[in-house]
Amino acid sequence: MNSGLEARAYRRNPVTDHLLTPQNAALVLIDFQPSQLRPVTSIDHDLLVDNIVSVARLAKTFELPIVLSTINVASGMKPTLPELKSVLSTSLEIDRSEINAWENGGFRHAVERTGRKKLVLAALWTEASLAFPALDAMPDGYEIYPVVDAVGGTSLEAHRAGLERIVRAGGQPIGWVSLACELQRDWARFDTVSDVVDIVLTTRLLATA
Repeated sequence: MNSGLEARAYRRNPVTDHLLTPQNAALVLIDFQPSQLRPVTSIDHDLLVDNIVSVARLAKTFELPIVLSTINVASGMKPTLPELKSVLSTSLEIDRSEINAWENGGFRHAVERTGRKKLVLAALWTEASLAFPALDAMPDGYEIYPVVDAVGGTSLEAHRAGLERIVRAGGQPIGWVSLACELQRDWARFDTVSDVVDIVLTTRLLATA
């Protein structure tokens, strides 16, 4: 009986699945820079950094396409946080001047080149750099999954309002642990088990228990 259930489960198409899979999702990270982190008050900074690093590690484990963007590095702002960049050392940073990344042609083309319509999205700040491209991408046919515990706003109210705008427009909020479970889906997928256990449990949840 169990083997029959297992066989039916594995007949799900990982490209057309309505849930996130390694074959249908891309990770988009926007403005995780010291200048953007400094004014964040909606979440503890250390926790936020730990969470976004965990998200990046998951994306690498499951080989998701990754789009990484910064703002105003060309004008003197510091680039991506070192903790995050160490995980994404091979990812090109797309620098912009536009607050709304979707208004930057290079950024938008990078998203299009992933070939994925499900975008796992995280940015600083929630009310601007997360909300604006999310609201623009959805009418263009993208599904947006904001990682609610790996983003931050300049106030708790601004963070909540930014997420509410995204959800009202059709976005699907997700937490970083939920993201890990949705991508893994089955502990019989042995290739990624050890990494997921390390990312979610050993390094994070059990380390602080």
